[in-house]
Amino acid sequence: MSSSLDVPAVEVRPVATAHGEARLHRNPALGRPLATLLLGHGAGNGVEMHDLAGLADALPAQDVGVVRLEQPWRVAGRKVATAPPTLDVALEAAVRALPADDLAAPLVLGGRSAGARSAARCAGRLGAAGAVLIAFPLHPPGRPEKSRRAELDALVDAGVPTLVVQGERDAFGGPDELATAYGGELPAGVDLVVVPDADHGLKVRRSAGITVEDVRALVVEAVLEWIVREVGGPGATVE
Repeated sequence: MSSSLDVPAVEVRPVATAHGEARLHRNPALGRPLATLLLGHGAGNGVEMHDLAGLADALPAQDVGVVRLEQPWRVAGRKVATAPPTLDVALEAAVRALPADDLAAPLVLGGRSAGARSAARCAGRLGAAGAVLIAFPLHPPGRPEKSRRAELDALVDAGVPTLVVQGERDAFGGPDELATAYGGELPAGVDLVVVPDADHGLKVRRSAGITVEDVRALVVEAVLEWIVREVGGPGATVE
């Protein structure tokens, strides 16, 4: 793999969708790509979120290209996300717009919060080799009866290997709630990484004993190791 001292360059590309212009923020793999990770952002933030930015900064030097999808509502300067189906339309358009170099490697769909939900809904039908769901919102805060487990079930039913990265204090459904939704144990093909003390935004309290930088490093390491193991195939290694 390439040296971790290399600094990836970001390339921004416009993408036309049925709901307005989206943007792809592309950090290509610095060596022969092991995989391409396409990430969507949440409903109240953008591609600059520390976990998404951390992956874009670190993974290309490990031969994993990262593309962050900026949804049309965000490009247009709106503060509130549009309806879930419109997010899926943009994600599908983003996949079609990926350069051939990115599509030559296995495609992993993912994102945080609303972006994770969209990836879960689309990964099976778009032929993704895997899904990375950060801060998957299992339910609205305080409304566990409004479960979104069906979106995870779609990945399981399609046989898409899935990594869930969840904050220990996530009000949208913490790690224990995820396991409880499946009778105490997540189904085969779904791996879970818990970020200690983290909330839905993967932010930690000052008293936690870990920093935002620690969280970024944990997320990067977990995602890279999972991609190498589940997507990279025989012979893939982590530096």
